[in-house]
Amino acid sequence: MAKLDANTPQAIQLHDYTPPVFMIDKVDLTFELDETQTRVTSRLVLHRNPEHPDPRAALCLQGRELTLESVKLDGEALETGHYSLDAESLTIASMPDNAILEIITLIHPETNTSLNGLYRSGANFYSQCEAEGFRKITYYLDRPDVMARFSTTIVADKQKWPILLSNGNKVGEGQLDKCRHWVKWVDPFKKPAYLFALVAGKLAKLSDKFRTASGREVALEIFVEPSDLDKCDHAMASVKKSMAWDEQRYGLEYDLDTYMIVAVSDFNMGAMENKGLNIFNTKYVLARPDTATDMDFDGIESVIAHEYFHNWTGNRVTCRDWFQLSLKEGLTVFRDQEFSADMGSADVCRIDAVRVLRTHQFAEDAGPMAHPIRPESYIEINNFYTVTVYEKGAEVVRMYQTLLGRDGFRKGMDLYFKRHDGQAVTCDDFRTAMADANDYDLEQFSRWYSQAGTPELTVRGQYNAAEKTYTLDINQRCPATPGQVDKLPFHIPLALGFVGRDGADQPLQLAQEPNATPGTRVLSVKDANQSFTFINVAEEPVPSLLRNFSAPVKLNFPYSRPQLVHLLAHDSDAFCRWEAGQTLMLQDLQGLIDAARTSQPLALKDDFVAAMRLVLTNETLDPALVALMLTLPAETYLADQQAEIDPDAIRAGREAMKLGLARALRNELRTCYSRMQNDDAYQFEATAVAQRSLKNVCLSYLTELDELGLIELAKLQYNTANNMTDAQAALAGLVNWSEGDAALDSFAAKWADDALVMDKWFTLQALSRRLGTVAHVKKLMQHSAFAITNPNKVRSLIGALLHNNLAGFHTADGSGYTFAADTILSLDKLNPQVAARLAGSFNRWKKMEPTRRTAMRAELERLAAHTDLSRDVYEIVSKNLQ
Repeated sequence: MAKLDANTPQAIQLHDYTPPVFMIDKVDLTFELDETQTRVTSRLVLHRNPEHPDPRAALCLQGRELTLESVKLDGEALETGHYSLDAESLTIASMPDNAILEIITLIHPETNTSLNGLYRSGANFYSQCEAEGFRKITYYLDRPDVMARFSTTIVADKQKWPILLSNGNKVGEGQLDKCRHWVKWVDPFKKPAYLFALVAGKLAKLSDKFRTASGREVALEIFVEPSDLDKCDHAMASVKKSMAWDEQRYGLEYDLDTYMIVAVSDFNMGAMENKGLNIFNTKYVLARPDTATDMDFDGIESVIAHEYFHNWTGNRVTCRDWFQLSLKEGLTVFRDQEFSADMGSADVCRIDAVRVLRTHQFAEDAGPMAHPIRPESYIEINNFYTVTVYEKGAEVVRMYQTLLGRDGFRKGMDLYFKRHDGQAVTCDDFRTAMADANDYDLEQFSRWYSQAGTPELTVRGQYNAAEKTYTLDINQRCPATPGQVDKLPFHIPLALGFVGRDGADQPLQLAQEPNATPGTRVLSVKDANQSFTFINVAEEPVPSLLRNFSAPVKLNFPYSRPQLVHLLAHDSDAFCRWEAGQTLMLQDLQGLIDAARTSQPLALKDDFVAAMRLVLTNETLDPALVALMLTLPAETYLADQQAEIDPDAIRAGREAMKLGLARALRNELRTCYSRMQNDDAYQFEATAVAQRSLKNVCLSYLTELDELGLIELAKLQYNTANNMTDAQAALAGLVNWSEGDAALDSFAAKWADDALVMDKWFTLQALSRRLGTVAHVKKLMQHSAFAITNPNKVRSLIGALLHNNLAGFHTADGSGYTFAADTILSLDKLNPQVAARLAGSFNRWKKMEPTRRTAMRAELERLAAHTDLSRDVYEIVSKNLQ
């Protein structure tokens, strides 16, 4: 590790939070847009904050990569001796308690490759200010607890930039001179600077309207490149669904005259909830059946809902500081998950969410970047836009609803908005509202915010036939994580049921209760060791535990294989039914991995094959659920189950299971494939999506078989597909065979001008199991459709290899690690945020087998030796080497 010095980035600590020295009442901004430099004039109306402990403290405004032209205080120009300036701030020592500050800065959007602040994509201007991008626009108190009312005037060449957008409502526009025009926007609601937005360019617009429950008519507008206008209908429909759902579920109406979405291809994130002007990655707006898959359509609906829901959970009520990020993100992810469940299959949505959590968040909890959903410290806040803050944060919010019920959760939400509308608050404020609204003790529940790691529940069951009782003994523990060795017990809601011999749910009655509860009930597990005894249990049941995945924990219960098969066949809870199959699958996969590691024969167990046959041939189940039950865990998830990771053994074991199932179930797979085939015109609706998902899972198994007829089946689907879902699925089956090369070439020729479709082409090849993937990815980086400056391209090609192709990245010769480090160093100069995401591919290095572990450490040390690393990459690398 490089020696620390004065330039080493320092951590920001939650316990150091201090209220801002000043508050800003009003902000008037004027932008004079120009290709080479943009002039920004800001007028700030400030007052000293009585809550700050020092009544004479200096005013320190954050600023980065700015050229300061002038500063005026109450109309008087300040000379350089009256303020101090450095690379990160503008400080004025002597300030009156009430003041008007006018600042003029110059910025250079076209050289801003970080895509934070104001930048150019093509000929257009876009902004991204969360988390700390506004300081790259002008000097400001760039922190979320400073909320002000903004007005924005944009001046620009009308021919070059006819569309000028910002937050709020448009209040005026006009022609300034022969070439330039202006537009003024006023946002009537207070907001922090991270929610500021500006867009200017030549864009096409799709318009619609929505009438709110109270009768207000809201104009809906989606702005895209003119060539993409025909791909916006699904996005617009998703906006209207989201608005209606939020009114019905939470009584929340939209509050401005216009709701706008802008799509841009150069964007670090998925989307951004700027007040009234949401800026989206094109990936989450643009869709046509021939260019987008079912997963894309679903993602668009979900992300549009997420950003719209932020209007209340994030904008009207925002977070006090960035440590509280999960206050808005975890809550809003939960809300978009509930929306998606109502729009489609609730069971499938829930299982999909659990798969993401287990594959990505559990790994984060077990690695060097482990942190609570409310972190205690950070070096670079961009590194904490994580699956822990978002997805685990959503699980924590879901536990409130599990404990309090849907009606109780709604009462808590109503009180939260009543108390805190227009405020910047904390996670504790949200928890307190839930507790107060329901008169429910949630003090111990607060540990979910402060303790990192994935709790482990070890459960044992004992049936007493004579007394007709069944006792569950539960132990909870949480492994040590960086900086947190000893953990206190969590408050864990454990939903469960008892499944009888006939497959039906048995009634549940605890010893101290007068009546039995049918079906599922929720236990509050609060102690390190706790027992629950159920009475009047007529026969020994098979416990169905953690129903609907009621808490983000790992569950250990000594199920026998017959018990797992019984749950797989009969459990009324879809998650537990899927989980039983996954447990069987993981047990047998582990056996295959161990056999591959020791060069033993690889063979499937007969009872597992029989169980999968029953699933595949059960026509009463939702086809989408069957598809999930047949889907093998990802290599990366399997890696996290190992004490020591051998990527080659994991791949060999996984391939053996898939090939073995394909051989054993060949006829059933063909029959199911034909049964799910539908040649009707594409529709994005639940039944059709479910049928396509199962059909394409069957195809993915069949193309494992080295049989010409099955390769031809994939080719036929590719050549005749009337939608991208089927075309991409066929190509995914072909890409691992040399016979797929012609299809890859034809795909690229057909879609060369569609950036998002070409991203799919890059990803398919980056995930290929063919040898030499690292060298092939390097070659693809020279392709005309690839650009290292575009985050989507980096994620689709390099990110897919590093994060999702375990054996392809972790080659025994270490070439993948050298490639990764070289790419991270190059990207760090352009876009530190994207570079840091790639650096996370080293997070498993300590668990790798010795040869790979040594090679990964060497590359991490090579990265650490660079003294000019960004804070983003430095934090990831330094925590890995600790």
